[in-house]
Amino acid sequence: MKSTKSKLLHEVAGKSMLSFAVSSAAALNPDHLVVVVGHLREQVEAHLDKLSETVVTAVQEEQLGTGHAVSCGLEGLEHLTGDVVVTYADVPMLTGDTLRQLVAVHRANQHAATVLTARVADPAGYGRVLRDGDAVVGIVEHRDATEEQRRIDEINSGIYVFDAAILRAGLASLNTDNAQGELYLTEVLHFAAAQNEKVGAHLIDDVWQVEGVNDRVQLARMNAEMNRRIRDAWMLKGVTMVDPASTFIDVDVDLSPDVTLMPGVILQGATSIASGAVIGPDTSLMDVEVGVGAEVVRTHGSFAVIGDGATVGPFSYLRPGTILGAKGKIGAFVESKNATIGDGAKVPHLSYVGDAIIDENVNIGAGTIFANYDGTYKSTTHVGEGAFVGSNTVLVAPIDVGAGALVAAGSAITEDVPAGALGVARGRQRNIDGYVAEKRPASKQAVAAAASDGAVHPAVIESREKKA
Repeated sequence: MKSTKSKLLHEVAGKSMLSFAVSSAAALNPDHLVVVVGHLREQVEAHLDKLSETVVTAVQEEQLGTGHAVSCGLEGLEHLTGDVVVTYADVPMLTGDTLRQLVAVHRANQHAATVLTARVADPAGYGRVLRDGDAVVGIVEHRDATEEQRRIDEINSGIYVFDAAILRAGLASLNTDNAQGELYLTEVLHFAAAQNEKVGAHLIDDVWQVEGVNDRVQLARMNAEMNRRIRDAWMLKGVTMVDPASTFIDVDVDLSPDVTLMPGVILQGATSIASGAVIGPDTSLMDVEVGVGAEVVRTHGSFAVIGDGATVGPFSYLRPGTILGAKGKIGAFVESKNATIGDGAKVPHLSYVGDAIIDENVNIGAGTIFANYDGTYKSTTHVGEGAFVGSNTVLVAPIDVGAGALVAAGSAITEDVPAGALGVARGRQRNIDGYVAEKRPASKQAVAAAASDGAVHPAVIESREKKA
């Protein structure tokens, strides 16, 4: 991967490859679930602690091959009996259902060992499955295969079920007499066959389930295929995607029927979208809850809640802790953080709303800033129900604007505004007559002023009469 991060922690559809492997293995309800760790194991172990309390780790100090890795995994389980399933942490599409089917085939046929296989158009690089009729007599790695064996298109996935006793005996028989100089787990199949034990295969049609990831090209291909399957599944459940090719959905996202996703939508984490909501275009949401019938346009949001019938965007930024109530509005070029905005409240334009509690039916004018940080402390501003905050206002926290209060445009409010009061905090306007003609006589402003009759525009007069 050419990365400082363990390959197993690289993500497919929003989850680490390791998490997929643990989930599919856990679907078997095993008595023991062991992850063999080696390279960058501190990262892997820390991640496993977050994934599961039942997983244990075994350390492979030297990378001496797959057989050696399984031997490390069995340490401390000397008295283990029954079936042992061996799988990989870099096959994220492998499902728990497939592992259950593999175990069922193994038990139904009383195999000593069963391998999961698939047929591929280009088997180059894969181990080939050697058969005698239905029985598997062994697996040969590509580097060790003859030309005839390389023409076999049934490949070894590296995923097996073994009888524990056969596995232990087979591991004890391994040697490094191969092109890699490693202990091959595949040789345990040869060992079992040589002991006249039954060895079989479970052939699956879905090749992607056995595809591994070894570099970022393969990681991108895996993400693309996983995303295609996720999209198709949601569309079959009633979700509209205007342009599926530009829509990206993590595996843990939840969508309801009649959701519409416009082009350029990215839904990540545990995002949930309720019925009738329209998301996008050009919107990314991570761990965001969107209510029934809400509309979110050209917005980036994370760890936020958007209520039923609310509207967001375009060009809005919802930071963690944002809660927008039903039929509320966060409009163009608005940033919010740790802000509760009540039902029917509106922050339509060009504002920053941080550490705020805004009650129902409040209107926040364009260009308003909730000044929540004094360089040392973050403080809260409360705006009461039905209040109106004029444009280009700064609310310097901590303050309380009471219910039904008005704040004059252009104010810098540093003290509480009582309920029903008008808060004004600005210098009085002063007009200097004749300034342009005296100071800028040749300017376009002077020309326009000289041609004007000085009358107030009729629309302004009309507005004043309405306010009066």
